[in-house]
Order: sequence, then structure tokens, then C-alpha cells
Amino acid sequence: MRHQLLNMMDGRSVFSGGIPGRKLQTALIAATPSVDVPTATFLDFKGVAVATSSFLREAVIGFRDYARLSLVNVYPVAANLEPAVLEELEFFLRSRNDVIWACDLDETERVNGARLLGGLDPAQRMTFDAVRELGAVTAPELAARFPDQSIGPTAWNNRLSGLTAKGLLVERRIGKTKSFSLLLENA
Repeated sequence: MRHQLLNMMDGRSVFSGGIPGRKLQTALIAATPSVDVPTATFLDFKGVAVATSSFLREAVIGFRDYARLSLVNVYPVAANLEPAVLEELEFFLRSRNDVIWACDLDETERVNGARLLGGLDPAQRMTFDAVRELGAVTAPELAARFPDQSIGPTAWNNRLSGLTAKGLLVERRIGKTKSFSLLLENA
């Protein structure tokens, strides 16, 4: 799923202010259907020259937070960020100790250069790196794999769920167990 933000903002290439950001968030919510399977939803910034932190807070992070709570299989990803927009979003995320997926996206929706923008605390980073290294994992598997960390399955599950709430990991149920994997593979 792809949302062309330039089109949704009537061709304006400068995105500024919280109120226009909330209007775009509302438009994104209306344009995003509920899906049955985990789906990356690309917020395509192609052609957007500037976006302020207040706009990004309301539109991008606001939509991400809404989607992760209400559209549980929708995973927002910032795509095709121009350098000025990338810098502003990165600065904003780091100031909040927050993170979001970013990538370049071609016309066929092929993902290139998937990366995390922002920052993870050390525990989140270690958990994310373990999932990236191991592929799909469960909390009990991580507890068994890293016994020297003295972290039980419940704590691992909390860490994995926190990364899922940020939209970085996809959660799948396998019976009573939850398996977690990266949303985008080439991070």
C-alpha cells in the first residue's frame, strides 16, 4: 500500500505546521483500509522538499501511532525522503527517543535501502539486532539463545511487543505463542 503525500497535499512541496499535519493524518486514516495480513504502508515523500517537525509529528508519527493501535496489520514506513525531510524527521525522532522505518521505493514498490530512522535505547537495539540476526523468533527462543543476559521470556516478550508497537517488527500468532520478525528485511 502506498500513499503519495504530495498528491494528498494538493501538490504543495512544503509541509509545515501541526494543523495541516493533523489534516493529512485524517486523510491517511480515511485512505487506509483495514487488512487481514501484516502490510507495509508506504508514506511516499517523493517531491516533498521540506517538512517541519510539527507537521511530521502530527502526520507521520500520529498516523503510525493510530495505525499500530487501530489498524493492527498496517505498518507505516517513510519512503523516498528528500535530504531536508530526512534530516528533520531523523532529528525529531532522536529528540523523542523514537524510531520509524524508512526506505527508498521504486515505481513497482520494490524496497531499497531499508533503514531505521531515529534511535533505540540499548535494550531495544539489542532485541532488534537479535531478531535481525535470527529471523522469525519467539520470546522463549530468545531467552534460551541468550541465557547470559538473565532475561526471561516475559521480559523478552515485552521488548518484542514494544518494537512491534513502533512498527519495526511484525507479530504473528502460532497457537499460543507469538513469533516476531522484521517488517523490512534489508535493514
